[in-house]
Amino acid sequence: MDKNLSFVKLVNTFSIAAYDPQKQEWGVAVQSKFLAAAAVVSWAQANAGAVATQSYANVTYGSRGLTLMEGGESAEETVKRLIENDEEQDLRQVGVVDREGRAAAFTGKKCQAWAGHIVGDGYTCQGNILLPGTVEAMAVKFEEARQGEGELADWLVLTLEAGQEAGGDKRGRQAAGVLVVRDEGGYGGDNDRYLDLRVDDHPYPILKLKQLVENHHLLFGEVNPGDLVPLESVAHELQGIMSKTGHYQGEVTGSFNEGTRAALRNLVGEENLEERWNGKGKVIDNKVIEYLREKFS
Repeated sequence: MDKNLSFVKLVNTFSIAAYDPQKQEWGVAVQSKFLAAAAVVSWAQANAGAVATQSYANVTYGSRGLTLMEGGESAEETVKRLIENDEEQDLRQVGVVDREGRAAAFTGKKCQAWAGHIVGDGYTCQGNILLPGTVEAMAVKFEEARQGEGELADWLVLTLEAGQEAGGDKRGRQAAGVLVVRDEGGYGGDNDRYLDLRVDDHPYPILKLKQLVENHHLLFGEVNPGDLVPLESVAHELQGIMSKTGHYQGEVTGSFNEGTRAALRNLVGEENLEERWNGKGKVIDNKVIEYLREKFS
């Protein structure tokens, strides 16, 4: 093996890097016939940008690209800087979205066919070893999806679905991932990693990834004030549920007393729903009630 290729992997894939100006989120989504592809391809940092590095993937493009964009370089300038001294640039493919949502991409002339990219407003789609039409379908879907419901993570996964339906990686499928970052977006607000979900080895990785995103929304999604219900109004049902689970040993009175609150706090914590109800106040997210009802009633 060429010494310059000793630290890279051939990642034949299709991906999208994108930016949502409303929520100030940056993200990357990827699918490939390559084990744990997202671990190689996907890079993002709040207030810096997002990078997808693939083909004979130079993984330093990820960290270097984010550093350049954090320092103020545009997406176009960043791509130029990444490839300019790379002796194997003809084998590389990279897509970049910077801190302001400007996008740029590069596909080396020796990337295996079909290979190419489409750069749009706030996003770039790229891929190699694809069936023709894959990247075009992805671009159309992303532009359509971001005009509708959901958030960046949903739009990215819908874009992968469109790519797969249009043909995708002509060798098949194996792994997929979606990464979305925003300032203080991580668990507890202590980092920027809002969502980082991966399907490393699965016959239908995009379908599984979509399920994981939906589950993430349930456990960690923002609480809609319109979904809040008074705890007193569901106290009787909750006491009944928690009597079955063993969390509540008192009488089923329909009164939301401190014993009921303590039991519910324990059950909600065990089910990892504490981001939707912190154990305080007089109201609770109805999605918590629906989850407990479906699982335990």
